[in-house]
Amino acid sequence: MKKAYRTLVFAAMCLALAIVLPFLTGQIPEIGQMLSPMHIPALLCGYICGPVWGLLVGFVAPLLRSVIFGMPPFPTVALPMAFELAVYGLMSGLLYKLLPKRIPYIYVSLIGSMICGRIVWGIAKLILTVAQKGTFTFAMFISGAVTSSIPGIICHIILIPLIVMALRRAKILSEQ
Repeated sequence: MKKAYRTLVFAAMCLALAIVLPFLTGQIPEIGQMLSPMHIPALLCGYICGPVWGLLVGFVAPLLRSVIFGMPPFPTVALPMAFELAVYGLMSGLLYKLLPKRIPYIYVSLIGSMICGRIVWGIAKLILTVAQKGTFTFAMFISGAVTSSIPGIICHIILIPLIVMALRRAKILSEQ
């Protein structure tokens, strides 16, 4: 039972971080969109708490933040982001569990999670845009999922593995 409480506490901490971290980008939405601070706790939750908690925290975080602070805007940004972050948490937890616990595989699980999450974001954005009788082109997908997100992608590829390795050294994450 102790492990269950510990997992719950870490999941709550990741959710709290997802709510608070966007304040670090200040009141400039463009910087927040480029650095994607909410993505960091969703990815970490998958590594720390496993795929189910990663999925739950990833899905709830943007919706809860939207309800509390009005950002990200609902439904146009918050809803596709909820699906994206849910897949981030799910895939990072699943791939970390399945792959060997060597350093290169931390990068493999991270990049795999990010690719899957971006694809799901594109699908959710497409469905939402079509439902609102708008258009969503492949160029818009590339711009939203890749081009405008390059600083955040780089930030995540640097930060997440370092944090995961530090958590392993601190014996918070399993190395087996």
